[in-house]
Amino acid sequence: MRRIPVALEEGLAVACMALLVLITLGNVLTRHVVLESFAWTEEISVFLMVVMTLAGTSAAAARDRHIRIEFFYVRGSAPHRRFLRVAGACVAGLLFAVLAVLFARVVADEFRYGETSMGLGVPRWWFTVFSPLLCAAIALRSFGVAWGFASADLPDGPDAPATAAEGAHGPAR
Repeated sequence: MRRIPVALEEGLAVACMALLVLITLGNVLTRHVVLESFAWTEEISVFLMVVMTLAGTSAAAARDRHIRIEFFYVRGSAPHRRFLRVAGACVAGLLFAVLAVLFARVVADEFRYGETSMGLGVPRWWFTVFSPLLCAAIALRSFGVAWGFASADLPDGPDAPATAAEGAHGPAR
């Protein structure tokens, strides 16, 4: 099976952050020169923050870097750690699959009722259409991680890596 590179999500998150910086800087400079701010920049900034957060979440899911309770994880045997990894990834995948369905319903309602944004006056679904897609990507990444851990052998013993990215050489930096 071919892996989708994590660089896709990371690049999307970096692009969103760069656009956020440019939009915010432009708004601040304009406010000081013209003494008015652009209301439309808030809508775009919120959209970019949501996309950036979901893209980062997808990259974290692909690297198995989500928060877990290490107290229980590091004290368990290799089969126990494998179970916790698989269970955690499955729960995360299920959560984001449900969110994808719910966000899809929101997008459908916004499209059906013709809701428009307050600042720009464009259809709101233009902004929200990416939420179900990114939630579905996170769910697929999480289920892929769960599948990888369920079918792979984890090393046993106290020196076993805490995450897949650490490998035999310690934490990735």
